[in-house]
Amino acid sequence: MTETVDVLIIAPEAPAYAHPGDAGADLFAAESVRLEPGQRALVGTGVRIALPEGYAGFVVPRSGLAAKHGITIVNAPGTVDAGYRGEIKVSLLNTDAENAFDVNVGDRIAQLIVMPVPRARFIPVEALPESVRGEGGFGSTGFSGGAA
Repeated sequence: MTETVDVLIIAPEAPAYAHPGDAGADLFAAESVRLEPGQRALVGTGVRIALPEGYAGFVVPRSGLAAKHGITIVNAPGTVDAGYRGEIKVSLLNTDAENAFDVNVGDRIAQLIVMPVPRARFIPVEALPESVRGEGGFGSTGFSGGAA
């Protein structure tokens, strides 16, 4: 059984799950904007929510917009904290080098994923426990050093 959480909302068009089992609910543009190649814009959704304490919303790109048009979100995922009551806006970026992209009112521009988030307690220590990965960082796995 899927767990649900009640989220209070004020919106001209509420986020909607396209299919049963989807993790993200579509967010819709509440304004029109033209994104020229390489341009970014903050696009309003008209959505304001009150998440319960212990939850956060994550605004993520739509895979279809990315694959078909090169449209992504600059700060993906964008984080909506439980205490935030303002409008959810999406910082869209047109990565296409040649074609402009028009966002129209009512277009699906992003997805909102609501998840429980534990509050971390940061405990100062002199050393960290060992792990298999150790200090391996960016690109430390799956790289053979040979030609690609």
